[in-house]
Amino acid sequence: MNRRKFLNQTATATTALAFYGAIRTVRGADSPNSTIRVAVMGLGRGLDHVAAVSGIQNAEVAMLCDIDDKRIDGGLKRLDGKQARAPQTSKDIRRVVEMKDIDAIFIAAPNHWHAPATIMACNAGKHVYVEKPCSHNPWEGETMVRAARKNNRVVQMGNQRRSWTGCIEGIQKLKEGAIGTVHFARCWYDAARGSIGRGMKVPIPANLDFNLWQGPAPERPYVDNLVHYNWHWRWHWGNGELGNNGIHALDVARWGLGVTHPLKVSCNGGRYHFDDDQETPDTAIAQYDFGKVGISWEGSSCHPRAHEHHDFVTFYGDNGELAITGGSGYRIYDPKGKETDKGSGEGGDKIHMNNFLEAIRGNAKLNSEIEEGHLSTQLCHLGNIAYRTSRNLKIDPETGLIQNDPEALKLWKREYRQGWEPKV
Repeated sequence: MNRRKFLNQTATATTALAFYGAIRTVRGADSPNSTIRVAVMGLGRGLDHVAAVSGIQNAEVAMLCDIDDKRIDGGLKRLDGKQARAPQTSKDIRRVVEMKDIDAIFIAAPNHWHAPATIMACNAGKHVYVEKPCSHNPWEGETMVRAARKNNRVVQMGNQRRSWTGCIEGIQKLKEGAIGTVHFARCWYDAARGSIGRGMKVPIPANLDFNLWQGPAPERPYVDNLVHYNWHWRWHWGNGELGNNGIHALDVARWGLGVTHPLKVSCNGGRYHFDDDQETPDTAIAQYDFGKVGISWEGSSCHPRAHEHHDFVTFYGDNGELAITGGSGYRIYDPKGKETDKGSGEGGDKIHMNNFLEAIRGNAKLNSEIEEGHLSTQLCHLGNIAYRTSRNLKIDPETGLIQNDPEALKLWKREYRQGWEPKV
């Protein structure tokens, strides 16, 4: 089935599992001043969600969800004294989406949970704020868009720069011609991550429900260097640095250039710095050709390259350069490198999450509606597929589908545990 037909076909409700069924009755947040009750899933990065939402007027964290008892305790402590009511708690997101008095789900669980949790939440009538990357594979991203459309839900990805005022101003100046015709954007990520070592099979900690942590992903043995972070560097659960941090920069580049699907994608690199369990590259360069413009992303996870002074994203035009900085700001340079303008503004999580909540109330337009998030995430997936197959990919610019490469298309979708495949 081609992608266009897949996206446009009429969805049918599944009978495989009750929690994927459509529950049409929710509280609603049906007035501009109503309190929106939210659940937060995943209390690592999700603690930042908890802090931001609890500081927004007419919003309440009503439920904390995590598979780790210690993380639930941490979430309760974070909210202690900050709300009139303490939140309820649960380990199982399937039970959370069934609750009729929850309006929205904030998803900050590992990547392999992002799309399945979003889809089941949409099917249950909930609005969703989902962390980046919005999906673990391209098929999931397409299915998330269908779920949002079918259920008429507000769904936003956590690419916060879409709401940061300095970034918005910088992109607006770019589009107004501040550096003339723009031809290319370069993105960077530099860090100094250490080795993840070799995992040992050990008993699962008593505080951790590892079965629920795996959720939709086919089962694998528990090892001691996986939870809660190093799953990022294993293809079974994560998307490497390209999906972890590259998504932010690639989203800004695509936003500034106004492009959707590329024509060609390549990605080369390797695991150079350490000999350990990491499967994803610590050093890589991904290239995206859109025909008249292009994007590159360069990641160096284990060496900070501090002397190179990289900006987050730099756009190159006929009349100079415009750099989006690591924070909410920008700088403009003339062709000789002289700074001619700069700006900054408000950043952080709260401004992006407030945009999501106001969109639920009907008071605002989403700054990163899920299709926009999916298109940017797709660039990460295509880069990773090019890396994993060691080949250049040709892409249909209308559909975004990989052309004439059956081996690469095998990575378009993943295998799911029985009964867990997301359905709309």
